[in-house]
Amino acid sequence: MLYNLLDVSTSALVAQRTRLNVIAANIASQKAILNANGEYEPYRRRFAVFAPGDPARGTADGVHVASIEVDRGPLRPVYEPGSPFADADGYVSYPNVDPVIEMMNAMEAARSYEANITAIEATKSMITAALQILA
Repeated sequence: MLYNLLDVSTSALVAQRTRLNVIAANIASQKAILNANGEYEPYRRRFAVFAPGDPARGTADGVHVASIEVDRGPLRPVYEPGSPFADADGYVSYPNVDPVIEMMNAMEAARSYEANITAIEATKSMITAALQILA
């Protein structure tokens, strides 16, 4: 039973690490308006979607990243009439990434990661105490 608790917390660590990687990519791409081929295609914010269970082990315990979705919300218009990417009104569409929201999400993910580390440490302490009682 206690070993299963370690698996649950470990799956949460992996999920939060993936979430932090997605957030970091969003922050890094907050001004990217060109795709890898140099064509005008503003970056769109991504977000991790969690789901219960661990499909790799086939258990209902824990959590995993079910998918990484693209936020199809509106892009951020910036008035740049001299830009070659400006529309007829002089606006260039920039990514729909808000650095304040991304930093808030990163702090939440980091706190969740820390909480799971604490849970793992507590579980290890309980296992050690149980083994000492049995010895």
